[in-house]
Amino acid sequence: MKNYDVVVVGAGPAGLGVAIALIQAGVQRFTVLERNAIGASFLRWPREMRFITPSFDSAAYGQPDLNAIHPMTSPAFSLSTEHPTGVDYARYLKMAAGHFEVPVKTGIEVSGLKRSREKFEIATSKGTYRSRFVVWALGEFQYPRRNGIPGAEIALHNSSVSSWKDLSRLPSVIIGAYESGTDAAIHIAELGQKVTLFDAADRWTSRSGDPSEILSPYTRERLAKYQRMGLVEMVAKRVEAITSEDSGYLVYAGGQTYRSEAKPILATGFDGGLRLIEDAFDWNNGDAVVNEQDESTRVSGLFLAGPQLRHVYRDKKIIFCFIYKFRGRFPVVAQAIGQRLGLDTAPLDAYRKSNMFLDDLSCCAESCAC
Repeated sequence: MKNYDVVVVGAGPAGLGVAIALIQAGVQRFTVLERNAIGASFLRWPREMRFITPSFDSAAYGQPDLNAIHPMTSPAFSLSTEHPTGVDYARYLKMAAGHFEVPVKTGIEVSGLKRSREKFEIATSKGTYRSRFVVWALGEFQYPRRNGIPGAEIALHNSSVSSWKDLSRLPSVIIGAYESGTDAAIHIAELGQKVTLFDAADRWTSRSGDPSEILSPYTRERLAKYQRMGLVEMVAKRVEAITSEDSGYLVYAGGQTYRSEAKPILATGFDGGLRLIEDAFDWNNGDAVVNEQDESTRVSGLFLAGPQLRHVYRDKKIIFCFIYKFRGRFPVVAQAIGQRLGLDTAPLDAYRKSNMFLDDLSCCAESCAC
């Protein structure tokens, strides 16, 4: 049985970012467990998909790259690109892990977690790990959401597409018009296929001060081009069912029937990696409840990092789904763990000067857009 002070589950941006913060806090007896490869979720992106948040190296002026997991690194500098692909970003993560000597163990799948006295027992494909603290940092892209629509099983989830160019028939119907669905429509339109995009929430006209709730400017700008060309049609209707027939597929929405020769694309989001340990958290309206240190309110010593992190501050839900948001919580977690281990966490103060450290939720709750 392997014993550690901290085990981090997941070697994506959240897991590696927390791990680097733990190193800077002086934590030595810890490891990062990853069932596939570093940045596995990004390696599964369609080849055409790119980051919607731009990368730009301005650390010398106190403004870290939006996609960086540490203030002194920059995907823009390392990759020489503004909007990295998934493969690009996985390469950056691997470089960062190597530079900071993060102790990552790949090829280890975590299958269970239980608290035993003052230690966690983590069941894996390579035996049991014991640890005083656990940081759960699994991503979302590997857990596609396929339920909710009758007939969804005959459609194709966008996360299953390696490249839009590889499909023998280009789809003409996409269900879900947030970032991944709209991005899919853009790439299909680039190949000359007209596509209809369904979304009951009408996201393409929504306005909000929180970029987690609306389409990014990068996506809006690209979408507008193909709307003007008549290649992308946006339909504000809820899809009620999907069926198949000899000549293709039928999509039922708002009392009307739409036909598609190719399988419709589901861009219906992801369940996230918390379902394996959902009993270890309290839940509120579908969100895992954590305290001010991002620790489970149900199981002491279990911390959450990554895009599933949510906080409620002054009755406002604060969503940390982008890297530039949830990275601000890395030193919060590392500091909480380091202090309980009796370590001097003063080296983490550098984060406070980097515009990456976020320990005051009031700035999120009180921000506005004019």
